[in-house]
Amino acid sequence: MKPKTVDEYISGAPKEMQEKLKELRKFIKDIVPQAEERISYGMPYYDYKGRLVYFALMKNHIGLYIPPPIIEHYKIDLQAYGTTKSAVHLPLMKELPKALIKKLIQARVRWNEGKYNPQQS
Repeated sequence: MKPKTVDEYISGAPKEMQEKLKELRKFIKDIVPQAEERISYGMPYYDYKGRLVYFALMKNHIGLYIPPPIIEHYKIDLQAYGTTKSAVHLPLMKELPKALIKKLIQARVRWNEGKYNPQQS
């Protein structure tokens, strides 16, 4: 059954991964407390003046999905991670790279607010 809330999504994850997902959720909410939380495409989704960030537990990583062009603009910062046009693969057995996550989400906030400058960190 597909989760209808982020709580359901996290509680449906393997027990050993739930704390890491809770930590990521709390961190996103701390960065953008005004973001609206819901489920979209079967995963946790945060909306702030448009699409902000999604996350999903995969077999070997947590996918952090940030709509383009943010990941492309931060590719130097992301060299240590697997990436796609809209995703960063965060290894399950490593601590969350909070400074990097914060930088990416704040860049997307600026994008959604129409204040984005790729040179701004």
